[in-house]
Amino acid sequence: MARYTNMDFLKFLLFEVHPIKDLFQYERFAHLDEEQTWMMIESAKLLADQEMAPYFKDMDENPVKYDGNGNVLTHPCLKRIITESASQGWIGASANFEHGGMQLPEMIFSTAHHIFQAANNGVEGYLGLSAGAAGLITSFGNIEQIGTYVPKIFSGEWQGTMALTEPQAGSSLSDITTSAKPLEGDLYSIKGQKIFISGGQHEACSNFVHLTLARIEGAPLGVKGISLFIIPKFRVNKNGDLEYNDVYCAGDFQKMGQKGYATTHLSFGDNNDCRGYLVGEPHKGLTYMFQMMNGARISVGMCAASVAMAAYQASLQYCLERPQGRIAGEKDPSKEPTLIINHADVQRMLFTQKAIAEGALSLGIECNKLYDLTHASSGDEKHQYWLLMEILTPIVKTYSSEHGSRSAALAIQTLGGYGFTTDFPVQQHYRDLKIMSLYEGTTGIQAIDLLGRKVTMEKGNALHILAKTIQSTIQEASEIESLKIAADQLAIEMKRIEQVLAKLYSYASAGQTEKYLSDATIFLEMMSFIVIGWQWLKMGILAAKKLANTSISQKEIDFYQGKLQTLAFYCKYELPHVEAFATTLLNEEDLTNMKNYAIFD
Repeated sequence: MARYTNMDFLKFLLFEVHPIKDLFQYERFAHLDEEQTWMMIESAKLLADQEMAPYFKDMDENPVKYDGNGNVLTHPCLKRIITESASQGWIGASANFEHGGMQLPEMIFSTAHHIFQAANNGVEGYLGLSAGAAGLITSFGNIEQIGTYVPKIFSGEWQGTMALTEPQAGSSLSDITTSAKPLEGDLYSIKGQKIFISGGQHEACSNFVHLTLARIEGAPLGVKGISLFIIPKFRVNKNGDLEYNDVYCAGDFQKMGQKGYATTHLSFGDNNDCRGYLVGEPHKGLTYMFQMMNGARISVGMCAASVAMAAYQASLQYCLERPQGRIAGEKDPSKEPTLIINHADVQRMLFTQKAIAEGALSLGIECNKLYDLTHASSGDEKHQYWLLMEILTPIVKTYSSEHGSRSAALAIQTLGGYGFTTDFPVQQHYRDLKIMSLYEGTTGIQAIDLLGRKVTMEKGNALHILAKTIQSTIQEASEIESLKIAADQLAIEMKRIEQVLAKLYSYASAGQTEKYLSDATIFLEMMSFIVIGWQWLKMGILAAKKLANTSISQKEIDFYQGKLQTLAFYCKYELPHVEAFATTLLNEEDLTNMKNYAIFD
């Protein structure tokens, strides 16, 4: 079977770069150790090898389809995959003991899901959605709601989803119109429509638990009037039996990628018999949902990194097997063609893919560790970790998805004409990956979140913590002779951030909000390249220290040298993009707030 991830690299991240043992000092994770956690990762790899990777191509060639009668037909293997994954704990394992979970760190849970995503990213979506929906219910639901829905979701019998987007509102949640009319207690009558509902109603599960945003009659306009409801397809009646809850699947969207992953249009209350159960307090729905959305944004970033990793592994394998042409200095046509990995331009493309995929994966695991620390620690320490996670969330989601697509495109280019054929998987990776820049808020939305909310959060405290953390890594690297150049270069780019922010703040202080945010996406790009440079510098520090040990094997030497070579490549070919972004951001000409639309004609 073709390799789709690198287990040695995962071990490097989990035990050296972002040491998971740091978590075991906290009571929440004290029941675990490194050996146990790695065994879990290996078991996840076995599951992915046996049940997910073999169906990656077939699920693309035989996509989900709508039967015209409210049913979405899926690949025959999906039900078995969900059931088997659930039985091994890969839906509920990160939940608290009292909710039936194993209290696994998200670092381990998400790393296992990385393996699933790299093997077959469409299948993993069903598992991740259910895990997120159950987590939302355990966090904010009442005892009855937890008992009714969570065990069924964890078992894989019922699918959890989140239903936010509406046809007329798109990403503007303040404009949703799905209504909730009070009946009694926490019971409401629901009416409305939701679109782009991933995993929303398919034949692989017997019931669906839609975590849905709706507006209670008389609620304030805007996001302050949004509440969160549990809306099952089949509700549990007083006798404990299931009865249809007037949730109709009106269709399934056919997509350019992730064709094995159902994406549905749902209609609530066509017959005025849809019941929703209020979660928590009225009008706090968006606050509750952001727990799932923020986790989902990190998960999307991890998924994008995972698919990019799979595409990189496929292109690397091809380059190690495909002979073509001769190196530039070879003039003898009688000589055997060389493997294409010996061509400089091919190595450039491979290095770029490696730098993007491994850098993004490292950042994803960093974010998951921060998530664990916010749940395990307390007081000021907890708050510091939370702030750092908050400011990194739009970066991990966007860099991984946007540059993961660039990486997968290079995988196609590396294979040449064969990359464009369905004989090889890289074209599917590319198609699957594109959706990642749209999931859980487009790139533009992430950019406004970063510059409009996270950078200014608590008077810049989140940004200050990130800058201080990066500077600490730069300082450590500068004390290692082989890393001084990389450390100095990242320090220079950090100075550019200060210059750019000073300019942007001048717009904000002058009340020019539109101008302040107009190039937020460029700012996000600039920050992303710096943050990924920080991740590579962290990896470089560990690699340099390991190479100083003369007792390591040749395989280990090659592995760690590969990290230093990729760090050097990133500093030469990728990090210089920061200067270009800064040049754009410091240019005062306002070109993207035009009111005369005729200029686009």
